Amino acid sequence: MKLTIGNEVLEFDNPVYLKDLVKKYPGTYYAALVNNRLRELSYRVSANSKIEFLDYSFYDSTRIYATSMRFLFCMATFRIYPDIQIKFSNSISMGIYGRAVNKKITSEMLDNIIKEMDNIISQDLDITRKQISLDEAEEYYSSLGYQDKIETLKYRHQNVNIYKCDGYKSYMYGYMVPSTGYLKEFEVHYLNTGFLVQYPRREEKGEIPEFSDSPKFFNVLSKSENWAVDLGVDMIYKMNHCIENCDIQEFVKKCENRHDEQLEELSNIISSHHNIRLIAIAGPSSSGKTTFSKRLDLALRDKGLSPLMISIDNYYLPVNQAPVDEFGKPDLEHVESLDIELFNQNIKDLIAGKEVMLPYYDFLVKKRKMTDTFSIDEKTPIIIEGIHALNDILSKSIPNDKKFKIYISPFTQINIDYNNPINLTDLRLLRRIVRDLQFRNTTPEETLDMWPSVRRGEYRWIYPHIENADYIFNSELTYEFAVLKVFAENALKHIEKGSQHFIQANRLLKFLKYFNSIDASYVPINSLLREFIGGSIFEH
Repeated sequence: MKLTIGNEVLEFDNPVYLKDLVKKYPGTYYAALVNNRLRELSYRVSANSKIEFLDYSFYDSTRIYATSMRFLFCMATFRIYPDIQIKFSNSISMGIYGRAVNKKITSEMLDNIIKEMDNIISQDLDITRKQISLDEAEEYYSSLGYQDKIETLKYRHQNVNIYKCDGYKSYMYGYMVPSTGYLKEFEVHYLNTGFLVQYPRREEKGEIPEFSDSPKFFNVLSKSENWAVDLGVDMIYKMNHCIENCDIQEFVKKCENRHDEQLEELSNIISSHHNIRLIAIAGPSSSGKTTFSKRLDLALRDKGLSPLMISIDNYYLPVNQAPVDEFGKPDLEHVESLDIELFNQNIKDLIAGKEVMLPYYDFLVKKRKMTDTFSIDEKTPIIIEGIHALNDILSKSIPNDKKFKIYISPFTQINIDYNNPINLTDLRLLRRIVRDLQFRNTTPEETLDMWPSVRRGEYRWIYPHIENADYIFNSELTYEFAVLKVFAENALKHIEKGSQHFIQANRLLKFLKYFNSIDASYVPINSLLREFIGGSIFEH
């Protein structure tokens, strides 16, 4: 057989494992594309193939490393504290947060677990995948008392994969590295009676991110998890039980009420502080900023205020005046691609009660024009929304006591099972795929093609400012996966195997299969979710 790797063609008389083949090439690799299919390094190649080995710079490599780290941590814990079950939540400081479900982990216990992780890594133990029957999987998890995994299996309709390593067995719903020796790079921090596992990230060019405590971020994640637990939907199987047996309309209403309560709290805070003149809203892609801004506007009007909404997009400089990126192309996500001086002068003058002309982009003549002059009174706070809204560089001339910063993002805290949280980014990606296809004439492949660039912009320009926010709005609607399922499946299933995005699409489709669906007719017309599925009262 002939294997094509880059410009090299190798010939073999017998099948070969990728983990043996990769030793020929310098660098650190965690997986491979074999004829455009994602394969673990434990995969055995037995036919003519085109192979590309994946290092840290690939999204799938980061995901595989993270999945393997969760497996390793659970394995080490099971070896020395077999009665403890670990629950992983979502990312904090670009790491995996976890805690014990049934017992508090002390710092001394965590030190022991870390030592056992190092011990397992030093032995470079094989991690192998095996397919077993549902009955066999249920029997194994029953022997350990893992009811969460047993319940999740009920939504599988075929055999399941399980990974084995030196007698330990578990499944993390994702591909793994071939042996524990691949996992040498990690850090574990004791954090809020739990722990944070950090690992090399593609955003940090294969390095472990610098740890920074994020109390505001952690607090909103904790609130979200407590909400899901209290409602009885903190696991997919529990949500499915709710959809099957509960009043769906009541379930949807409870989720929507969380947004109403946050908006009421926000409008009370802002209206009670008469010196607030600039309300800045920022959040990553598909957080629901547009609908949120409009609903906040209405909530503030109910408090007797008359907000003025100004689009930051109208302050973009001509492309030839924008900074350039490392490739020499205009960097339109850079804060200095905005006319910062004009923005500050406009906001200062408006706050001072002066008459102002604001810029706007005329699409007919394709250039910036100015509005007629107007002014505002002291009861008119200015609302801005955009990627740089929380960045003090943008509003450097506005005193901090006159600014109120809001960070918005969906913080879902639903798990597949205790060991497997749902990735926050996947929810936003599904929202964007559905919205782009319906309203922006953008195919799922085009959305997936843009996504890495979008994520780079978020890490650079949004996430560093989260802890400076005065309020974090959780735009998650716990029921939304069940609604997005049908829209997203219809969009993703048309991506063919030959596409470079088939791997990502296939992963998302497999994940969505675990959810029962909820018909979109249950979604209120003023819901933030309508921004993505259509039918919003705010569309016109």
